[in-house]
Amino acid sequence: MSDATTRRRIQAQASANDDSVMGFVLDADVQSGRSVRFDGPEDAPLARALFGVPGVCRVEVSGATIWVKKDASAHWTALKPALAAAIRNALDDTDTPLGRDESAADAEPDAVLLGAVEELLDRQVNPSVAAHGGHIAADRVEGSTVYLRMSGGCQGCAASSATLRQGVERMLRAALPQIEEIVDVTDHSAGSNPFYAHKDGPSPILHRPIPKDVIGWENDQITVDPKFLAPRLGLTPETLREGLRNGDVVGVTETGEGADSGKTRIVLRSTHRAWAAEIDAAGLAREIPPPRLIKAAAGTEQVLANRVRAHLEGLTDDQEPITYGALARGLGLLLPGSVGKVTRALETTMREDAAAGRPFIAARAVSRGRDKLPGKGFFDLARALSRGPREGEGEPEFHAGELRHLNETLARQTDARTHSESPGI
Repeated sequence: MSDATTRRRIQAQASANDDSVMGFVLDADVQSGRSVRFDGPEDAPLARALFGVPGVCRVEVSGATIWVKKDASAHWTALKPALAAAIRNALDDTDTPLGRDESAADAEPDAVLLGAVEELLDRQVNPSVAAHGGHIAADRVEGSTVYLRMSGGCQGCAASSATLRQGVERMLRAALPQIEEIVDVTDHSAGSNPFYAHKDGPSPILHRPIPKDVIGWENDQITVDPKFLAPRLGLTPETLREGLRNGDVVGVTETGEGADSGKTRIVLRSTHRAWAAEIDAAGLAREIPPPRLIKAAAGTEQVLANRVRAHLEGLTDDQEPITYGALARGLGLLLPGSVGKVTRALETTMREDAAAGRPFIAARAVSRGRDKLPGKGFFDLARALSRGPREGEGEPEFHAGELRHLNETLARQTDARTHSESPGI
């Protein structure tokens, strides 16, 4: 298989809320366009392989992640290598580890290729171009030719041709070698303003009505039926609920003002996809393009990372280290999923500190009941950033050294500020 080497790269990811669940993350979708749940060794190669490992009681696959739930008698120390080997074997042996999708088997070849292109655009391309107010859609497929259409900030953009040829086209051809030609059918001469510019007026694309029973209100909060929302975010309903709890799925809600008074907009995004809706004053809802709200959500995450940094830097000697829960409460984050959001913000600070050559401010945040050590994700990310424990050094020693280095750095910064603010003689 041509992509077996890529798929065999597996990273284990512990669940934030359930010690009995572990995610195995690949570099490519397990099977393009498929999200499934297995409760036993069903008629699928991957299910048979994983349930052949003693201790596995449930498997869920969403995109590039395989979530495995173990029973109480099994231990991850022994399970992880066995499961990784089972995944590799299943992916090496077949192109359909999740079994054949019978509904797709009878589809026309053009429709199958169109669906694959749309899935790749939604997962790998549009989350990035959305930050610039743009969107790239598959207009149609004819034989081995794919027709793409740009809109929003990409329409009329001077860099759009380079975006298509250097980035999107290369990615599509690598993932779908059956594509022979890619044609841009965008009318760039008409694209002077992004469709999500800061002005009134409807977007010209994606205004699909949403069934009445999908969106509701509960305690002044918008609710969306998980069965409707999950596939739009590339998830199963179960992984959607888990993501909302641990912060892997984030949402932003806006209330309309002026000409939009009475309207409410909501956007939710997972790691790879985004979905947005607008609810009018009469309660009617429709799907809308999410670019501006995606950008706002990303900005909100950076703001939270800045708040986390400021809070941790302001801790006194008797206050640090602080638990993740106490940190969330100290920031006024009290809703379910707040610890997950704080954890994501801490990871942002770690990447920033690694890039700047600073000690990790995140070292001041620890897990409750883990001997005042950060969670496993702290050490895993530190290693990924080439800043983890050295050979022969344990995690407690590394953390103690990081805290010592951090406190010395913060003390020097305080002394420097004090000196600069002292009156001259």
